[in-house]
Amino acid sequence: MNPHSLLVSLSRAASFAKPWAGIRKYFHSCISMKHKIFIILLLLSSINLFSQTLCRTDILNGEKIIPENQLIDFKEYDFSNLWLKTENNSIYGVIGDDNQRILMKILSAKKDNNNPFEYFILGKSSVKGNICDFTGKITIQKIQKSERTKFGIDDEFNNHSTTHGLLIAKYEFFESKDQKHSGTFTGELKTKWFLDKNYQVKYDNINAHSDGYFNNAFVGIWKMYNSNTEKKCNWGDYRVPNIDCDFDIGVGEFNVSEKYWNKGWLDIALNNKIPNGAIVEPKASKAGRAWWQ
Repeated sequence: MNPHSLLVSLSRAASFAKPWAGIRKYFHSCISMKHKIFIILLLLSSINLFSQTLCRTDILNGEKIIPENQLIDFKEYDFSNLWLKTENNSIYGVIGDDNQRILMKILSAKKDNNNPFEYFILGKSSVKGNICDFTGKITIQKIQKSERTKFGIDDEFNNHSTTHGLLIAKYEFFESKDQKHSGTFTGELKTKWFLDKNYQVKYDNINAHSDGYFNNAFVGIWKMYNSNTEKKCNWGDYRVPNIDCDFDIGVGEFNVSEKYWNKGWLDIALNNKIPNGAIVEPKASKAGRAWWQ
């Protein structure tokens, strides 16, 4: 091919390439825009999903709280009985992201004579049969009054109390280092309380009949000694607080989704007779010692 013919051929090729280049650019821009829209929608969906992953976060169950911290006004009161009230079979807890069951039992709570907002704690924990003793303290940081409008079914407890409120504290519990798989529990505690007509501190179960009721919400972490191992660890009375929404599927009472039964929760399914008699409860056996005794 002579030089003139080669130039003509290259010119023609370039003329055909220009519109195809424009088409390719348009095509890729469309794909890119679709990808951008998809990514944006995915991010928005993820944000929305994340915001809905935790349930049982409102211990007041919609009740209005007065913002003022009235801690000093309650320094003479003793709140220790609030953490000893509930039967242990109604205290539910999880440890780790797989919501493995943990049993927690506070055996003793005593107010510090030198610090009116600090309480010395003795107790025990149990995970998969591994039992540890723990000691520590609960330090009350905030006490607020609430504006109670409901007083039980048909307001049957309307005249049984004078003041209702919420205390917020931090807790630090130290398991014995001499025991296996031991560590520390730290976090925040929220407890509902009321003063009766004699101005005595009482455990607030006035609206225990309502759906979603829970109390003594311990929300925090457990950290193993001499290790970087750290796990979420939450427990409370009648419900697990700040828990994955797919965990507690109960409406009127605590109930655990089937996916978690193998994490120590099968007895809850047995107690609730789920699903519809498919699980047969074993014959009652002779009562033995409690796990913490």
